[in-house]
Amino acid sequence: MAVSTGNAAVSGTAVLGTAVSGTGVSSAVDELSSETIVRERPDEPSAGWRRAVLRATGGLVNPGPGLDELRRREVLHRIRRPLQQAHRIAVSSIKGGVGKTTVATLLGLVMAEYRGDRVLVMDANPDAGTLADRLTGESAVTVRELLRDLDGIRSWTEVSHYTSLAGRLQVLASEQDPAAGEAFNREEYERVCGLLDRYFNVIVTDSGTGLVHSAMEGTLKLADSMIIVGAPTVDGAGRASKTLDWLHAHGHGALAGDSVAVLSCDRSSSDVDLARIREHFASRCRAVVEIPHDPHLATGGRVELARLRPATRDAAHALAAHMADLFVP
Repeated sequence: MAVSTGNAAVSGTAVLGTAVSGTGVSSAVDELSSETIVRERPDEPSAGWRRAVLRATGGLVNPGPGLDELRRREVLHRIRRPLQQAHRIAVSSIKGGVGKTTVATLLGLVMAEYRGDRVLVMDANPDAGTLADRLTGESAVTVRELLRDLDGIRSWTEVSHYTSLAGRLQVLASEQDPAAGEAFNREEYERVCGLLDRYFNVIVTDSGTGLVHSAMEGTLKLADSMIIVGAPTVDGAGRASKTLDWLHAHGHGALAGDSVAVLSCDRSSSDVDLARIREHFASRCRAVVEIPHDPHLATGGRVELARLRPATRDAAHALAAHMADLFVP
């Protein structure tokens, strides 16, 4: 019995000796890594004629993903950029009716669909904003109730009582009663963001059109990045450019320079030089994204990503990727 035990001990020591001896550990770990023991599979296309060829040949002929698919994958990879702390995105314009709420809606939906963390869009419009109408149709509970109960909220579950859900996207509605006065002032906005920062990773604020409004002061003070919304028209492009002028004149030059300009192309004219407009904003902003006309968005009803035209979906993805480029991992 002693001999048997000794042999086992010796054998065990030999094995353990290999495991614990200097480079023995490293080589053993390397040999059992996923890179060394899992057979690499060829990259397969996910759609189109390339996918059809792959299926028709039982996998014998694999043309691989095309350039368009590779670009889409790269965009989604950027959208999923890791984020360690809350990032606040302000969506703004000093002109109404250019698609600001639509842009905030698209950005929030895309971020929530492709990221694994918590994303919220907040309506900070003091004039009964329509963000909740475009996403959930639920506005019975608003930011006003959240402000009323703010000091007693201690958990994610309690926060969720004040939001509605569009897929994975949390929506915080603005005050809908005109008799209630303005939904936000600067102090209230900052208090709400102080709470939301603890429970959400990405916070998109659909701000009002008044840059001098008290709540807008708080939005700009706390914003980590910004979207300026305009349109490819004389008034739409001109007002968006004046928004940038105002930001530079009031100490927000860095925010303006890092902003993304979005041109909402619901209204357009062949008499307007779109290339000139695009060039103007490209020289003043970090990027320019054009949201094409889309019948689904034009209804003014609830927005669903699956019902958008492919070009509109691609534009929304590009916008989300540009915003995620500034996320600090």
